[in-house]
Amino acid sequence: MKFLLTICIMFICVNLNAQDIKSNYKIYDVKKQKIISVDDIITDMNSADVLFFGEEHNDSIGHYLEAEIFKKLNEKYPQKTVLTLEMFHTDIQPIIDEYLADLISEKNFTKEARAWPNYKDYRPLIEYAKAQKLTIIGGNAATRYSNAVTRGGLETLKNFPKTSSSFLPPLPIDTATGRYNEKFTDLLGGHSMGSMKVYQTQNFWDATMAWSIAKFIKTHKNVKVFQLNGRFHSDEKLGTLAQLQKYAPKLQILNISSFSDESFDNPDWGKFKNLGDYIIITNPKINRSF
Repeated sequence: MKFLLTICIMFICVNLNAQDIKSNYKIYDVKKQKIISVDDIITDMNSADVLFFGEEHNDSIGHYLEAEIFKKLNEKYPQKTVLTLEMFHTDIQPIIDEYLADLISEKNFTKEARAWPNYKDYRPLIEYAKAQKLTIIGGNAATRYSNAVTRGGLETLKNFPKTSSSFLPPLPIDTATGRYNEKFTDLLGGHSMGSMKVYQTQNFWDATMAWSIAKFIKTHKNVKVFQLNGRFHSDEKLGTLAQLQKYAPKLQILNISSFSDESFDNPDWGKFKNLGDYIIITNPKINRSF
C-alpha cells in the first residue's frame, strides 16, 4: 500500500491518472518490429539475466515505467529480482542494507547514502524493495574516486589503499575505443578537455557498475537483475553494458532505451533501432520531474 501511495502522489504532480500514463508512452520491440507492452518485456526475461533501463533522469513517465517493470519482474520472479542503480555508490552499500532492513530512518538513509536531488523519482522502487525484502545494489563509483580519475587518469587508482579495493573494480580498466569514444566526443561538442581525463572517468563509471552486477551474479545464481542508468551508459549496447559483457560473457542481457521525443505521435522507429532491444518514447508534453 505504501508503494502504491508513493506512485500515486508522484503522478498527482503531473495531473495524470493510470490511463493517462499509458497513453503517454510507447514501447517498441526492435527485433519484432512492433509496439509491445511492459508484460512482453517481462516475458522476454525468461531467457535473460539482466535488463538495462537507460533513462533520461528527468523523465516522469520513464520513472513510472521503471517502478512498473521492477514490480512485474518481482511478481514473476519472486525474491529473485535484484535492483542495481547508477544513482547510489558502492561505498554506501551498508547504508542501503540497513535501510532495507528497517534499521535506520529514511532521513538518515537519504542523507548518508548521498541520495540524488531527485530521489523522489527513485523512492517508489526503494520502498517497494523494502516492503518485498528485495536486494538493492549501489553500483556506481563514489565521487572522490571519479574525481581522482578525472585529474590523474585510471592509473591513479593503483595508489589507493587496500581498504578502498572493495569499492573499486579490478585494474586494468578498459577504455573503450571506436563508437563509444565518438559518441562521448560528440557529447562534449567535439572539444578536448585538455589534461582532464574525463573519458577515462566515464569508462570508470561504466566498469564500476558492470563489475557490481557481475560480482553479485557470480555469487547469486538464477537472479534477474534490473539495472537503472542514464541511457548514454547503455545505448547501442555500449558503455556499462559492453563492460558487463567483458566481465561476464555468458550473461544474457536485454536493454531498454527510454526518452522523450518530439516524434511521439508518429515515431520513425527505424531511426532509433540501434539504441537497444526495446525503445520507449514518452510524450514530450509531460512535465519533467525536475
